[in-house]
Amino acid sequence: MIAITGASGQLGRLVIQSLLARNIAATQIVAAVRDPSKVADLAALGVVVRQADYSRPDTLTAAFAGVDRLLLISSNELGQRAMQHRAVIDAARTAGVKLLAYTSVLHADSSPLGLAEEHRSTEAAIAASGLPFVLLRNGWYTENYAASIPQALQHGALLGSAGNGRIASAARADFAEAAAVVLTTDGHEGRVLELAGDTSYTLAEFAAQIARAAGKPVAYSDMPQADFKAVLLQVGLPEGLAELLSDSDAAAAQGALADESKTLSRLIGRPTTPWQDTVATTVQAS
Repeated sequence: MIAITGASGQLGRLVIQSLLARNIAATQIVAAVRDPSKVADLAALGVVVRQADYSRPDTLTAAFAGVDRLLLISSNELGQRAMQHRAVIDAARTAGVKLLAYTSVLHADSSPLGLAEEHRSTEAAIAASGLPFVLLRNGWYTENYAASIPQALQHGALLGSAGNGRIASAARADFAEAAAVVLTTDGHEGRVLELAGDTSYTLAEFAAQIARAAGKPVAYSDMPQADFKAVLLQVGLPEGLAELLSDSDAAAAQGALADESKTLSRLIGRPTTPWQDTVATTVQAS
């Protein structure tokens, strides 16, 4: 049995799709979710659905009963993640899980990203648990920046504070496929996998690609981190998300999102999805 936490989220759903594509029977897949009603479509496919709320440890041990391999997809509740993840780790140990895979962040041990701290704490808890584990240190999803394309097209400008930092992103589906590979093949126990796209870009290059795909001017406007955060708040983003995005850009300027190892493409056995393709697809849909 293979269990995926956070299975109703974008990454979780893609991991399950990748598992099914690798001919894992739906009945061998557990979608562990806070709200089972959100994955009725997965249940209809035969996927086993179990309630698993990171903030309710009593739901976790039952959710992991009989599970051999578990993918812990990091919580999206910033500030609560380390505690929530420890609850999952404890439940996995109680349930006798034989391999725990965790979606961490690129170069977590040295990353200047503010969000890396909770990942470091979780990695330490996993190492101390005695569970066999593999760390999937995911780089940035290209979709993170592609989400800004509609606004960039509307205003002719892509805003950020990443300077000339290079970003080796890949499509979310590439990272999902990597997780599926780790969960369905042997030899990964104890590995720390730094996962990123094969090629990288600056945000100025990203803006130029938007302009080429759209056939209209789009320029990158770089600004201090505090000013970028203020703009994000002005357009209605919550404080926590505005802080995360502005901090992430500032860290990218320091190289936090760069990686040339090509570990991800080797793991999935193909090149990562070109970031230019994600830009083109998003422009066409905008």
